Amino acid sequence: MNKPNSKKLTQWLVTALFVVVVATFSLLDQPSAKAQTITPSEPALESTPITSPAASPVLEPTPVIPPVAAPVESVAANVRRLLTTKECVGCNLTGAVLKDANLQAANLQGANLQEADFERANLQQTNLQGANLQGADLGKANIAGANLAGANLFDADLEKASFLGANLQAANLQNADLEKTNLTNANIQGANLMGVDLQDAIRPEGFIAQ
Repeated sequence: MNKPNSKKLTQWLVTALFVVVVATFSLLDQPSAKAQTITPSEPALESTPITSPAASPVLEPTPVIPPVAAPVESVAANVRRLLTTKECVGCNLTGAVLKDANLQAANLQGANLQEADFERANLQQTNLQGANLQGADLGKANIAGANLAGANLFDADLEKASFLGANLQAANLQNADLEKTNLTNANIQGANLMGVDLQDAIRPEGFIAQ
């Protein structure tokens, strides 16, 4: 074989070998490409922003408001009220000076009349039910027909007072001074008469000293 033919044959073999190599690499590269197309891409995870927890609102302490005490009416104001209206239910008349006062048919139910001065006062038909008359001075007072049921007359001065027809049922008259008192027709049922001074008193009919 001459040299030109040998050279052509060599070139042809090199070209054929190159084609085979290229074809082989192409075949090997196709599965990889197919795999890349088949494999689904994972969705990108959205990044959730990290937020700090909301700060709790600061609760300010509620200011403490001291209770407002209800104004207590003075004894003097209650005396004026009583003399004007003849009514002072449950009011405070401790130590009040009502000497010679006209309180006929007044309403003093449940009032505090401790140590009050009612000397020679007109208390006819007055409502003194449940009133506190402990240590009060009712000497020579006209208390005829008054209602003193359940009243406290402990150690009260009732000398020469008139209780004609008065209601003293269940009243406390312990240690009271009833000297020369008129108790004609008075209702003293259930009254506490322990230690009372009844010297020269006009006692109700059927009265039995305790």
